[in-house]
Amino acid sequence: MNILDKIIFDKKREVELKKSIIPVSQLENSVLFGSRTISLSKILRSSQTGIIAEHKRRSPSKAEINYSFTVEEVVKGYESAGVCGISVLTDGKYFGGSLDDLLLARASVNVPLLRKEFVVDEYQILEAKAHGADLILLIAAVLTREEIKQLSEFAESLGLEVLLEVHNLEELQKSIMPSLNMIGVNNRNLKTFEVSLDFSKELASEIPNDFVKVSESGISSIEAINELKPYGYKGFLIGENFMKTDNAGKSAKEFINKLNEK
Repeated sequence: MNILDKIIFDKKREVELKKSIIPVSQLENSVLFGSRTISLSKILRSSQTGIIAEHKRRSPSKAEINYSFTVEEVVKGYESAGVCGISVLTDGKYFGGSLDDLLLARASVNVPLLRKEFVVDEYQILEAKAHGADLILLIAAVLTREEIKQLSEFAESLGLEVLLEVHNLEELQKSIMPSLNMIGVNNRNLKTFEVSLDFSKELASEIPNDFVKVSESGISSIEAINELKPYGYKGFLIGENFMKTDNAGKSAKEFINKLNEK
């Protein structure tokens, strides 16, 4: 089993366990469930920078990244830096995140929040809505076309946007459907964890213009973003680059200021 298969195997068990403890009605009755969502796709379309910054404590490939900040410090720093959106990792076992992180982020900022999670069940989409997310991530590598359709349409029915992540042409072709808002190309091969911007470049022309193009992973320089913009990318998900510094918000601010100078 590669790391992705392992994560999905554990995730399915985790979701079944949660379902047995917290009923759907409890999620639907939460304070945030009825709140209006903020559209990341609209913000990205009109943004000059397109930065989506991430709150991420650790990852399977890097072990510990940063445990020294509170969620509030990180997301408030990102908001004042001028990011378009914030990605909050909620997986506990492999990334050290939780739904509480999402809740704290929502209480702290007024920018679009992505629940970054390995979504395999509608229940997780209800959780996302109940904890203040504006959009969810679906990963084409672990879902069939039918599952992508079912999950993305369910998210749409709750007013959540969908960022679909692909790694190759096959995943992209099976996934294109109207219930998606953004298509993200992950520059990291999830099986080997190698990173290359060529993934984003090669797939750019295959993504219809109805979807906002997002490039994810391995983006750590202004040059990388300027290299990808001519390919039509409007969003750039930056994970470890800011989190591995001693002040994520300050690091994001400096990065965005430099980007604006170019």
